Amino acid sequence: MLSSLLSISDVPKDAETFRVSGSSGVEVFTAYNTAQVTEPIDKAHWPLDAGVDVIISVDAASKALNDLKVNVSYFGQQKDSALGHSVLYLTGADISLDVDTGRTGKVKRSQGDKKTWRWGPEGYGAVLLVNCDRDGLRSRGIDLANTQLTSLDDLQDMAPMVLSCDGPDELFDSHKLVLNVPLSDSRRVGVFCARGGNSLSDYKQVLGPWHLSYEVERHPGERKISFYVEGLTFPDAHFLGLVSLSVSLVDTKTLPEVPHFTDTVTFRMAPWIMTPNTQSPLELYVCSVVDSHGSNEKFLKDMSDLASKANCKLIVCPWIENRNDRWIQDEMEFGYIEAPHKSFPVVFDSPRNRRLKYFPYKSILGPDFGYVTREIPFAGVSGLDSFGNLDVSPPVTVEGKEYPLGRILIGSSFPKSGGQQMAKVVRDFLKAQQVQAPVELYSDWLYVGHVDEFLSFVPTSDQKGFRLLLASPSACLELFQEKKEEGYGEVAQFDGLKHQAKRSINEMLEDRRLRNDNLHVQKCIDWNREVLKRELGLTERDIVDIPQLFFLKDSYAEAFFPDMVNMVVLGKYLGIPKPFGPIINGSCCLEEKVRSLLEPLGLYCIFIDDYLSYHKLLGEIHCGTNVRRKPFPFKWWHMVP
Repeated sequence: MLSSLLSISDVPKDAETFRVSGSSGVEVFTAYNTAQVTEPIDKAHWPLDAGVDVIISVDAASKALNDLKVNVSYFGQQKDSALGHSVLYLTGADISLDVDTGRTGKVKRSQGDKKTWRWGPEGYGAVLLVNCDRDGLRSRGIDLANTQLTSLDDLQDMAPMVLSCDGPDELFDSHKLVLNVPLSDSRRVGVFCARGGNSLSDYKQVLGPWHLSYEVERHPGERKISFYVEGLTFPDAHFLGLVSLSVSLVDTKTLPEVPHFTDTVTFRMAPWIMTPNTQSPLELYVCSVVDSHGSNEKFLKDMSDLASKANCKLIVCPWIENRNDRWIQDEMEFGYIEAPHKSFPVVFDSPRNRRLKYFPYKSILGPDFGYVTREIPFAGVSGLDSFGNLDVSPPVTVEGKEYPLGRILIGSSFPKSGGQQMAKVVRDFLKAQQVQAPVELYSDWLYVGHVDEFLSFVPTSDQKGFRLLLASPSACLELFQEKKEEGYGEVAQFDGLKHQAKRSINEMLEDRRLRNDNLHVQKCIDWNREVLKRELGLTERDIVDIPQLFFLKDSYAEAFFPDMVNMVVLGKYLGIPKPFGPIINGSCCLEEKVRSLLEPLGLYCIFIDDYLSYHKLLGEIHCGTNVRRKPFPFKWWHMVP
């Protein structure tokens, strides 16, 4: 309203209306309640004291103080003769805080809503990467722990932010620009100010856990100042992932100092994303060990051959780093984080913390390879906290709801049974990422308790794009019954193995205890089958039953022969534990059955013999390998969780 711009004493006594105009570069608008005010016929003489707001804007920053003006004329009953005039002198300043709101990978000036963050293909709002890699060759920790840059490459991991601050230099003699971060966000975001040089000293941290505000150092004539913003924490149970920064133009002539204008931008922290077996493999990790059975050199050779077929790089963790802990899948899980301007892999280190404990941090963390972990604060680690108990499905659609990045699968106890669960800190972390809504399965019936002991996903060349493989005692017993009826009842399982007693097909079928054990296991798997069908939107056509027998030990199940679903998937090449099944007509009937199920889908089955090193140690091929895969082409910010 005019009274907020001009003194009441400026208005002549008999004035009833006013007319307002601006000098070149000044735009004048009026706003009013149409129920109370009638627009003048000439659209010029507006009634005083009738709730008419005058809105003034300028299209460019001033060149000098008070170089813009607004003229107000007051009229009585005679509209052709003004009773008086007032002049309001203005100084235009261009103050704007801008980030990559449009998600193009570059900062562009935005006139839209910068405070709000929207999901979806039509959404908007900037993205922050957690600066969890280590770019500096001399740095010992993660980059986010540093308050000073250790490498100029680190700037590529941060989101650019530009402060426009155009206006007469004299304006900033009595005004200052203050950059602020809310207290709740200060431990989640860091801001570096750039001064254009190529030296590390040209970049200093101005906001972060120890700095809630920063008085911007504007140089005379400076119109834009560049900043770089880093994320410090991933979304978690008590952090939804949103952080905000603001800049205020503050009048220093008043006490207390008064902000005239504030501009705010909001970021969302990029989530950690897992990649399923359907994504192309990039690197295959295995461990070199020497134990009571000797070296696993043969296994490493088999893995090298498999990686070569899949055009995948083999990385061997040496004995000195694994200290004979071969279960590299249990120790860590590979994923990635992505923003429009940058993406890099991030290894999630499990709280398992056995002899491979330091491998992810010491040997994988590095330039453009991030690291994250969650430690269990009080209670001890259980077997369910190992990442053989963590998997992710390919993209699925469930009753019309799309999960373009798939859904995370974790093993747990039977619902409401009060049994073991994966640690809450890990479950909370996975859920908080929002983009791969976790599904809990029942895996506590297994001796080791991991989901990778009864399920796996494989890519296919058909329209569906994948199949879910489930271990199936029923399929195995049916196969053995079929072979018995064909006259092969005396052919033995484990034939040729020195350290394992042979069992004929007849003996296995007549073993009432073995049959009862597998009836129990089949019920457990069938329960999970229904959960997977419901939560992943699958039908029976999407599931392949892989013949597999188990036996119970202290009421918990172990694989009776090497667990074939515990395979490593490298594109269309499958590294499957050799089951040592009955040899019929020169071929293992279990291998032949699996080939008949999977090879028509465009897959190649490669059976790997490492029985002593793996099966006798309660693990198989998947447990002893780990695969880093290509990120999804789909951009996570395009989805609607």
